[in-house]
Amino acid sequence: MELAYYSDYAVRLVNSEEPSRGTDALTSVEAVRELFGANASAARRATDADVTRFRSVRARLRAVFQAADEGDEARAVDLLNALLLEFPVSPQISGHDHRDDDGRPLWHMHLADHPSNATAGYAAIAAMGLAFHLTEYGVDRLGLCEAAPCRNAYLDTSTNRSRRYCSDRCATRANVAAYRARKRLEAADRSARTGLAAENAQRSTASGER
Repeated sequence: MELAYYSDYAVRLVNSEEPSRGTDALTSVEAVRELFGANASAARRATDADVTRFRSVRARLRAVFQAADEGDEARAVDLLNALLLEFPVSPQISGHDHRDDDGRPLWHMHLADHPSNATAGYAAIAAMGLAFHLTEYGVDRLGLCEAAPCRNAYLDTSTNRSRRYCSDRCATRANVAAYRARKRLEAADRSARTGLAAENAQRSTASGER
């Protein structure tokens, strides 16, 4: 498994809340367990106490994305380094569930789960994954969706660093909103020009009558 894969842990956790909409999906231990995805063994360690702890880590991860989105690279790195120090990982070489055609292990790097609690394990993996993404692609590849009021986190993997939205749905919604705004502006401009032309015609007619 590529280490960059773990960056999705950070995105999933951050996007479990939409502050601008006032929604929060992280309200139960079941919601915490769902964030682990296929990592069932780690998910089983989650308890009710992890709900509050996960929310705290989520706020700190969102702050990393926020700083990156605002172009404050130093702050984004400092915030992420603080998480890495608090939640260290144990990298291991693994070959489980990955075999070549001859049945031999396909060795790859794996981040071992932290044994103390579910939050520590998840935070360690999310922070390290995000750190690999940041150092590999750049701080500007971490963003927050521009389609208000969404503000979901995303990782830009586009070839030209052009991503601005978290999903195709948000991109479509933003494009439609921009199109409608242009149409309203064009209509207002036409109305203003028509009004000005009518006013000039009136003045010309009045001048001719005199």
